[in-house]
Amino acid sequence: MQPAAVNTPSDTQVQVVRHFNAPVDVVWNAFTDIDSMRRWMLGPPGWSMPVCEMDFRVGGEYKNVFSSADGSEIAIVGDFREIETERKIVQDEKHVIRNAHGESGHETVVTFIFEESNRITTVTTVIEYPSSSARDEALATGMGDAMEMGYRRIDELIAD
Repeated sequence: MQPAAVNTPSDTQVQVVRHFNAPVDVVWNAFTDIDSMRRWMLGPPGWSMPVCEMDFRVGGEYKNVFSSADGSEIAIVGDFREIETERKIVQDEKHVIRNAHGESGHETVVTFIFEESNRITTVTTVIEYPSSSARDEALATGMGDAMEMGYRRIDELIAD
């Protein structure tokens, strides 16, 4: 499959579109099953994910914590606003970054749309940032490349 396409449809949004060679139920499972998530949502090389928790229901909370060997930590926490099985997930998301320079972070609203055509599932992710500067900071981290790393791991899970 082609790598994820990263677009900026507005000054506060990032859109990431990725196609998976599998039916929607298989891709949905990769995004919503905690055991599957632990296999693909690992972060970049040199990072681990010691915490991966999820109560997958409207109002349920989730927490993912990524750690690096230098002691840096990224926590992603939030709750689910909307769930339409095999179609859509809307979630609040807060990123907290802790490193030698202190702590920083931002809050976003993330929408995942799942669409299947001819056994190819397209996942469109729209991330709404509180400001254009927060969006630009996120883009500067290489977030698209990091997301693609995880998506390639999903490709491997699907092939199993």
